[in-house]
Amino acid sequence: MDIQTSIAQLAEEAEREIHDGVWEVAEGERLLARKVADGLTEAVDVPTDRQGLPETVRLEALREALAVVAITLARTHGHLAWFLGNAGTALSPVLHWRSLPADPRHAFGTVVPTPGQFTDAEVAVRQLRDTLIRIAVA
Repeated sequence: MDIQTSIAQLAEEAEREIHDGVWEVAEGERLLARKVADGLTEAVDVPTDRQGLPETVRLEALREALAVVAITLARTHGHLAWFLGNAGTALSPVLHWRSLPADPRHAFGTVVPTPGQFTDAEVAVRQLRDTLIRIAVA
């Protein structure tokens, strides 16, 4: 399953839980959700069309997005933590990517992602950001 599909399924579940009253978003969760959304915006939203950027820049931004999720995950619990934990898991393939050429025997198991994988991950981060914005106003 690609990253974008994983994030879309996670977003659907979160929105369903909020709608059904299973997850009553507390004010602290709203603030953290907004903070993560802002961090994700900084990481991958400018410029929106990132295909012309060097792969090192794109990968750096994706890792930064994952770090924003992980840092916030460390400071929360309950539904928001579960949501962010699964978001981090969905984004985890970027940890196995590299943007520099290397002998595969000496690259610690990393791979060079395809342009489509980069785009998929960037779109997924924007989807995650949009879901967190909706959570922040729930």
